[in-house]
Amino acid sequence: MPELRKDPIVDRWVIISEERAHRPGDFPSPTQKQQVGFCPFCPGNESKTPEGILALPENIGLNDRGWTLRVIPNKYPALTIEGDRDRIGEGMFDKMGGFGAHEVIIEHPDHQLSLEETSEGTIAETLWAFQQRILDLKKDSRFRYILIFKNHGEAAGATLEHTHSQLIALPIIPEMVIEEIQGARRHWEYKERCIFCDMIAQERGNGSRVVMENQDFIALCPYAPRFPFETWILPKYHLARFENDTPDHYAQAATLLKEVLLRIRVALKIPPYNLVFHTSPLNGDYDSIYHWHIEVMPKLTKMAGFEQGTGFYINPTPPEVSADILRSVRIQP
Repeated sequence: MPELRKDPIVDRWVIISEERAHRPGDFPSPTQKQQVGFCPFCPGNESKTPEGILALPENIGLNDRGWTLRVIPNKYPALTIEGDRDRIGEGMFDKMGGFGAHEVIIEHPDHQLSLEETSEGTIAETLWAFQQRILDLKKDSRFRYILIFKNHGEAAGATLEHTHSQLIALPIIPEMVIEEIQGARRHWEYKERCIFCDMIAQERGNGSRVVMENQDFIALCPYAPRFPFETWILPKYHLARFENDTPDHYAQAATLLKEVLLRIRVALKIPPYNLVFHTSPLNGDYDSIYHWHIEVMPKLTKMAGFEQGTGFYINPTPPEVSADILRSVRIQP
């Protein structure tokens, strides 16, 4: 029987409809389109990209070959640093200039490797680079929120095959983030506890939706997932801001993130996916109520008229089934 489930954080309803295809083999296999020809992110092509912002190892030039990680401005930015933040009214309508920052984090020099195929050290360095860029950009008081995300695979929005993530600094707080903050605040005002901490405690006690955990991080399939095999990675300690975390914790997060992505890769046969970092807005006191985390969303289904018309999501795979399948995956050492 189909089931309606409500996300306790943002009060969003989803439909779990097991009558539809819901096992890994029931989803269409994604076409693995291999790009050929020139790649601007490959070593030796540094002059073909905008001037570098950050590079590892730290003693290397920003545009020199020999890097292991590189951060550059997006050549085709969604927002630009030269934009105007002032809001202008046109009758009942509002608009503002396209002010912001848009950067690309090239996670590894090897064109053939996906993020999950790189080492835990590489992923930890990537998280460190995210931190450094947030700490630098938040010095500009005009920014209100910084979003870090990864599109893996053409169906998930990636336009280049070479493994990379993106960062966009915004002059406004996105509506989805506001909804999360409002839900977390309601829970805090009623119970004086973090809703994410409560969720972690309940899921660890139940166990059916937990994929895996280590000393300080847990991976779980949320109770009301929008997408089949949607998986969240959360610190088991309370912290609102990703950029305030420590290298030791980034190393632990990298270990869990690598294994979760590998399990998804094996179970779903290299699916496209979106990966999004959820962290506190830059301005304001959210330390007590919010809890940074990572959301991984395999791209297995499409939004159609019902989803567009209602804001509901139809998910054919219960999170308990997703978690059980991901737990059972055996990763080759």
